[in-house]
Amino acid sequence: MSTTAPQATPQQLAIARKAVISSSIGAALEWFDIIVYATFATTIAKLFYPESNGSFALILTFATFAISYLIRPLGGMILGSYADRKGRKKALTLTLMLMMLGTLIMAVAPTYAMVGVWGALIILLSRLIQGFSAGGEFGTATAFLIESAPHKKAFYASWQVAAQGVSMLLASGFGYVLTTQLSQEALESWGWRVPFFVGLLIGPVGLYIRARLEETEEFISTTKSKSPLGELFSQHYGRLLAGSAAVGVATISVYMILYMPTFAVKNLNIPADAAFLGGVVAGVITLVTVPMIGHLADRVGPAKVMTWAAVGALVLAWPLFKLMTSNPSIPVMVLVIALLGVIMSFYFGPLPALVSALFPAAIRGSGISVTYNVGVTLLGGIAPLVLTWLLSITGSLETPSLYYMAIAVISLVGLAFIRLRYKLR
Repeated sequence: MSTTAPQATPQQLAIARKAVISSSIGAALEWFDIIVYATFATTIAKLFYPESNGSFALILTFATFAISYLIRPLGGMILGSYADRKGRKKALTLTLMLMMLGTLIMAVAPTYAMVGVWGALIILLSRLIQGFSAGGEFGTATAFLIESAPHKKAFYASWQVAAQGVSMLLASGFGYVLTTQLSQEALESWGWRVPFFVGLLIGPVGLYIRARLEETEEFISTTKSKSPLGELFSQHYGRLLAGSAAVGVATISVYMILYMPTFAVKNLNIPADAAFLGGVVAGVITLVTVPMIGHLADRVGPAKVMTWAAVGALVLAWPLFKLMTSNPSIPVMVLVIALLGVIMSFYFGPLPALVSALFPAAIRGSGISVTYNVGVTLLGGIAPLVLTWLLSITGSLETPSLYYMAIAVISLVGLAFIRLRYKLR
């Protein structure tokens, strides 16, 4: 990656800005849905698994969350391959329509009191559709951003991560307002559904914008692969594995932040409304800092910035959790989540540019989608389930930090391989 950016024409800059907006809307809807589900996990557990005890109901709720991640690699393979064969624009439209469908089903899902166990199965269907569509969204949107950017690839690609900051901010804000302004009865009867309906409003705007996009010139001029997946698995499996490992700190940082409200309420006796403040702080930090970190990555290299962040995660994980469990107060919790937000921003911001650089244009959609979703599924998506289970059997409140540190080591190995084997900085 050159440190001297070429001059871009006004037309190229306009195309890049439109790509940022269209990609960010999809990322915002995807993550808003995910964060809202995690935010209201305790309420969902009570409404859809009432015959289970509190801990087991929460495990079932996060198990449904985790199952949706198991289908993400399949979505990445099918939708990423579709993007490589038919075009980024068509794939972006398809993924957004599927995300809207999954969110709609979640918003109107009947509870256990209405239809019994069918309510849990309907939620599972919603999560599966959401997981499948999300499997293609990140890879396709990243490929589109990278191919639309005339220069500063890491900066433009980082906006997809910055959009997640908006989602964190809004979802946590909804959680705070709904839990403080509504009675428990109102929250359980209709309040928890409100954010899902609000999330649906993003969809039509995104579809309108994506319908007006032009296909990227790089995709049009690239010789298409007859079998993008076959080429990916036969010729680039090393890049796939290294990239998937490198995704680790990004995804586990996100889910640690999402898990914190549940962790704080269930284990530290922190008021539920105060727990949402951490998500607001992390959202603001992500939105503000990620684009600047993208600029930094363009200058010094994405892998180098991510390596610094992974080392920070490894060193700080235990002290941060020890601080919070030893001093279970609102200011300490907000401080810990804010620091996790900084680590996430420095690591996740450059990630799209790094993963996209691993693959040629002909299989870029498939390569990014499969790589990202394998990493997210194995190293992040199952984290809330694993952490809830580990806490229930060990009773140690420091367990999350050990999990975080283990994944930081995996990511450092992946980054070292990328830097040494594939010469990406």
